[in-house]
Amino acid sequence: MIIQHHHADLPTPTGLMRTTVYRPEISGQFPAIIFYSEIFQQTAPIARSAALLASHGFVVLVPEVFHELNPIGTVLAYDDAGKDKGNNDKWAKPLESHDSDTQALIDFVQTQDYCTGSVGTMGVCIGGHLAYRAALNPHIKAAFCLYATDIHSDTLPAQAGNNSFERMADIQGEIHFIWGKQDPHVPQQGRDKIYQQAVSTGINYQWQEVNAQHAFMRDEGERYDGALAITMYLQAVALFNRTL
Repeated sequence: MIIQHHHADLPTPTGLMRTTVYRPEISGQFPAIIFYSEIFQQTAPIARSAALLASHGFVVLVPEVFHELNPIGTVLAYDDAGKDKGNNDKWAKPLESHDSDTQALIDFVQTQDYCTGSVGTMGVCIGGHLAYRAALNPHIKAAFCLYATDIHSDTLPAQAGNNSFERMADIQGEIHFIWGKQDPHVPQQGRDKIYQQAVSTGINYQWQEVNAQHAFMRDEGERYDGALAITMYLQAVALFNRTL
């Protein structure tokens, strides 16, 4: 399916949030996927992932996850300086601000004539956490979370009683967790902690652990596993086709 893309600068309580919208070129209404990036924001690999998903008949929104901390259009490099800046942004932005960003994206989707109003989420790295976090919103019908960081460790700032791990029971949609067994950012102990919470809360989840390192979806760098990435895209598309 041929796609188009454009920018939308969405108002949020913490300022304008540049969001890139990828969608089918043909007319019609399509379900939406909010695609949350890594700490580096919308790099070329993230843009390619969004385009791939959109070509399957979805409206894919890629927000700048740290919009209030950077000039509009900021993309960080995959180097030490970019990693340091992205991590500092991650630790500076409270989860409550991510929640209001998610609501702004949902509000946008529900007012566009090319959207059905159904919304799912997907993300990688911190974006996997943000896709999980977005699923706390009752409007989110499904979430596909790839190697989500910081859920087990409670290292992102939040008000008392509002961290992501302890709020898992609020997830109403279907959520898929995908982890790399060789990922040092979410070790076995951390994965076990999240798994036990999913079991005890009774949420609707699916769980996969694969032989891969962190960032195995990113098609730049030595950790990329293309065969595994294709499998994940197929599973994500199947989930969203079924639930949205």
